Amino acid sequence: MGSTSRESATDVGALSVRWNNREAVRLSNGVVELVALTSGGHVAELRFLEHDGYASLNTLWKAPWVTFDPEETPGEDLPATYGPADVRKFFVSFTGHCLCLDYFGVPSAEQAAAGLSLHGEAANARWNLLSPAPSGEALARWQVRLPTAHLAFEREIRLGMGESVAYVRETVTNESAAEHTFDWVQHVTFGPPLLKEGESTLFASGNRGITWPADYDGGSMLANDHEFAWPHAPLANGKGFADLSQPFAEKGFGFIAGVQLDPQRKQGYMLAVNWKERLGIGYCFRRADFPYMTIWEENYSRLDPPWNGRTQARGMEFGTTPLPLGSEETVRRGPLFDTPQRCVIPAGGKKIAHYIIFLCKLPTGIDSITNIEAAGATIVLSSVSDRPSVFISADGCGDFLA
Repeated sequence: MGSTSRESATDVGALSVRWNNREAVRLSNGVVELVALTSGGHVAELRFLEHDGYASLNTLWKAPWVTFDPEETPGEDLPATYGPADVRKFFVSFTGHCLCLDYFGVPSAEQAAAGLSLHGEAANARWNLLSPAPSGEALARWQVRLPTAHLAFEREIRLGMGESVAYVRETVTNESAAEHTFDWVQHVTFGPPLLKEGESTLFASGNRGITWPADYDGGSMLANDHEFAWPHAPLANGKGFADLSQPFAEKGFGFIAGVQLDPQRKQGYMLAVNWKERLGIGYCFRRADFPYMTIWEENYSRLDPPWNGRTQARGMEFGTTPLPLGSEETVRRGPLFDTPQRCVIPAGGKKIAHYIIFLCKLPTGIDSITNIEAAGATIVLSSVSDRPSVFISADGCGDFLA
């Protein structure tokens, strides 16, 4: 059941806990539990509780190195075992699903001089847990201020009553007197035990894509700076295409690619499935909020710290920005596939985004998913025409994503 301190595996509500010696909040509704960390706001765990034969394994990636809250140690004192100076503050706390705000990628020289690290201020700051939810309600709210970006961010997570669904509402407020342009990316990462070669598939509402413009550290599986149609991207050796829906196909290699999500859809989706466990975790979101997805994979490729040649991880990172190039390079490149990159908020303005995270058990006989749609009170996972669909109860999900 993981390494969270808890009173009971069946208690319902919000509970302050320790997760691997880190401060966290555990939400449980008697069906699933979700653990979110106070430092950086990382969603560290989402799993079914042990009942009805459901596999109770963490569906999100857990860093194979020891993590801790970065505010416990000044940035200049963080050990080099967490990587170069401009990224180690991020890696020391990174696990599971994290938030990239207000830039996506490495900091600029100016941002690094201000003490900022990889992927912006939010993932490297302490979040303030707001007033506790009423007793018995699986809900929590956090707020964090980004002093360099002059932004305030708030996240609310609520588990549906008796459901395997988490409803997430995020608000960004521009606290400056000028218009602000920024990146807003959900850095969702999967890995073992959910994702395994030959056992797992990744589905997404992808459309057109482009590969990373430079070599991947340790060895790139994909050709540099090539356009493609999801999920088939050109191999670096020129001998065909990789199917990016299949994780960890080439040991010793990695890649980064940006994918435009289908512009004909109002909702975007992704789903990670382990067919042996018949277990899946998925996300549904408004495409108007998050029109892109970054696909990233590390498969025992990077030998430098903190990877150390022993890491498998797959990022399926939906957001406003297709590639983690940093703010300056993203601005220079402009729109991709006629879709704007980055997000704009006027002075004193707000922007709100909603998305849903769900767990599902896939019945025997279903071996592919062709579509996912949240409508009314149900999330529907459609299979091929001669196979049944999967229906997940999610009260009000259609209105939530409207």
